[in-house]
Amino acid sequence: MATLAKILTAFVAIEHLGVMVLEMFFWDHPVGQRIFGMTPEVSASSAILAKNQGLYNGFLAAGLFWGLLSGRNELKIFFLACVVAAGIFGGLTAKTSILLTQALPAVIGLILCLRQGRPPGN
Repeated sequence: MATLAKILTAFVAIEHLGVMVLEMFFWDHPVGQRIFGMTPEVSASSAILAKNQGLYNGFLAAGLFWGLLSGRNELKIFFLACVVAAGIFGGLTAKTSILLTQALPAVIGLILCLRQGRPPGN
């Protein structure tokens, strides 16, 4: 279970690193416009906000990597919980698919991290 928790945590961290790159560097670019379904006008007018949002996704990725590299489960739990909260909020306010792409992997990783160290059946 610990290995699966690490793999899922790494997946969520890499996902957020990728989102950071998209939001900070490719938002106002044909690639970002296609991925996020925006017109050039919409992406141009929201590029500064996207860079800021991308920075926050980078912080989430950094925290998850910190938890993985340090082996401190409480860090993984904290940052996965942050991703779950952001994913639920994004799913309710921006795009429903965020619940599946962002929140669900983090929820599963969070459950696995919380189960570490508990005896089977508890």
